[in-house]
Amino acid sequence: MNIFERKVYRRILGQVYDNEKENCRILTNKEIYASVKKPTIIETIRFNRLHWFGHVRRMEENRIPQTVLYMNLGTTRLRGRPKNRWQIEVREDGRTVGGEGWQEKVHNRQEWKKLLRTARNCRILHMPME
Repeated sequence: MNIFERKVYRRILGQVYDNEKENCRILTNKEIYASVKKPTIIETIRFNRLHWFGHVRRMEENRIPQTVLYMNLGTTRLRGRPKNRWQIEVREDGRTVGGEGWQEKVHNRQEWKKLLRTARNCRILHMPME
């Protein structure tokens, strides 16, 4: 995803003329992120995943999204490397943002919003460049 995002930014920003070498060149990854100053697509996905989890977690127990969130299908997984599950990703993102007691903060909406706002502003969900 990051590769696609950088490809789109390179297309939008275009080439840069290098005075030292007297030729045109494409922007490096660091130059792209320095000029764009927006969260990456991965950061946005991680933030929205936590935002949605907080919304569903505060729902009543009998609501369908709450039921589906903790549903166990009882099927076996295929051979090979297991694919990441949504709940595992949320758990890792939650630990990154709120430490060990992050699941208790979900029930208090104001505290959860404050935690997510801090995570977005401080770029806690930032993934280092490959």
